[in-house]
Amino acid sequence: MRKLPYLLYILPVVLLLGACSKETEEDKVKKVVTSVQQAAEAKKISAVLDHVAKTYRDPQGNDYNGIKGLLAFYFFRHQKVSVYMPNIDIVVTGSTAKARFQTILTGRGTGEASGGILPEALGAFNFEVRLAKEDGTWMVTSATWERAGEGGGQQ
Repeated sequence: MRKLPYLLYILPVVLLLGACSKETEEDKVKKVVTSVQQAAEAKKISAVLDHVAKTYRDPQGNDYNGIKGLLAFYFFRHQKVSVYMPNIDIVVTGSTAKARFQTILTGRGTGEASGGILPEALGAFNFEVRLAKEDGTWMVTSATWERAGEGGGQQ
């Protein structure tokens, strides 16, 4: 009977120690992707670009400034932006990583015609984002995307 109070004190300590785990590289990459998602929803271009390498290049012909321009155009055009990503598949190989995910993007305009309920723009996109570790931090170095269901072409 004397062991029961002792176990009640030890059990929480054991559970807390078990809950402490080292953050994996996959976890760090996922944090970058979700940080970009949150920054996009907040329409904070600089916060998105904080995760984009200055050497960014993609097959669509965009560089760092091209991505900055795309974000500015989309954010200017839509008063409210929503980004939904149900799950992210991440593969880390040394100092590079690849994240694949499908995203539902919606945007609502500023005019009365938007009605405030339904999005003005809606699209499902498949993304493949490449990252590299720069000074210990994961940075987006390239991305490809296409409308879901179209296959083959990059947008």
